[in-house]
Amino acid sequence: MRIGSISENKTIEKRISITPEIVQKYLSLGFEVCLTENYGTHLGIKDEQFKDVGVKILKDERDILNSSDIVVQLGMLSDDKTSNLRENQTLIGVLNPYNNKAKLENIAKKKINLFSLELLPRITRAQSMDILSSQANLAGYKAVVESFANFEKAIPMMMTAAGTVPAAKVLVVGAGVAGLQAIATAKRMGAIVFATDVRMASKEQVESLGGKFLTVEGSENLETEGGYAKETSDDFKKKQEQLLSETLKKIDIVVCTALIPGKKAPLIIKENMINNMQAGSIIYDLAAIQGGNTEFSEVDKIVVQNGVKIMGESNILNKLPVSASNLYAKNVFNFVNNLFDKDNKRININLEDEIINNTLIK
Repeated sequence: MRIGSISENKTIEKRISITPEIVQKYLSLGFEVCLTENYGTHLGIKDEQFKDVGVKILKDERDILNSSDIVVQLGMLSDDKTSNLRENQTLIGVLNPYNNKAKLENIAKKKINLFSLELLPRITRAQSMDILSSQANLAGYKAVVESFANFEKAIPMMMTAAGTVPAAKVLVVGAGVAGLQAIATAKRMGAIVFATDVRMASKEQVESLGGKFLTVEGSENLETEGGYAKETSDDFKKKQEQLLSETLKKIDIVVCTALIPGKKAPLIIKENMINNMQAGSIIYDLAAIQGGNTEFSEVDKIVVQNGVKIMGESNILNKLPVSASNLYAKNVFNFVNNLFDKDNKRININLEDEIINNTLIK
């Protein structure tokens, strides 16, 4: 069987789905691995490095799309490229079924198996395949680094003969994987860290990292069975708004990470709150691509509102493409390994397997 991957549109996606170190794992399962020319050159990985580990490099990406039994990508293929797919192939990636519903339905009509990895269940057996966690972990780290780079004061407390420089105060909104990494990174760099989340289970995790958890009065645990945040009630939003309004007056840097799968990001930090913040403060909105947790968030722009810089990027992982690719490639291999019937050397779509059933677009 052949597994293949073609280059992404590098203007929007620099990560790759197959790295040289993961190739040997595919070969050990009996796969032939095919990639397009210059697949990883933008990451410093030459075609020769892929060839040395057994990859077949093809010039025409149409050959790869048409001849591969499994195609692995990051984003959704463009329409002109999906036309090269054929019956009984398997396409694996981050297919964004909420936004690409009609397109995916048309592809599925060609009897192509579609697996979208952001739909993986939050179960122990799926942790090694969990692309949301591996990528969010890096995003949380990088959001803090980018915020600190744009903050025009020192982060840790410094005691000097000329006086004391106070530590920066950081607020992390949303204590999921990205938020927890943001807390850990900010704390390691000497900041005083606060965090808030609708899931009360996050309190212990935040405090274990040295952060102070801000609790909304009378709050309950708003967490789905899958471990994601639920949408909050109007009463909760009002209480949360009051708490944040007071807290933000003394905060230097805010990192927003709150997302609800398949929906617009909840608007948490509003104009009146921003106007009460200190000039020179920073807000980094990781949810900007889904509408933003913050008023005035614009993708790939730094917006200044009342002296506060509001930042958000379409793909922050393009700033960490090597690390992100390494983790993503491992996640994808672990998924393929679970999907592959090693005895019969074929794909086995076992719908009794929760991992397969959840990720298959039916």
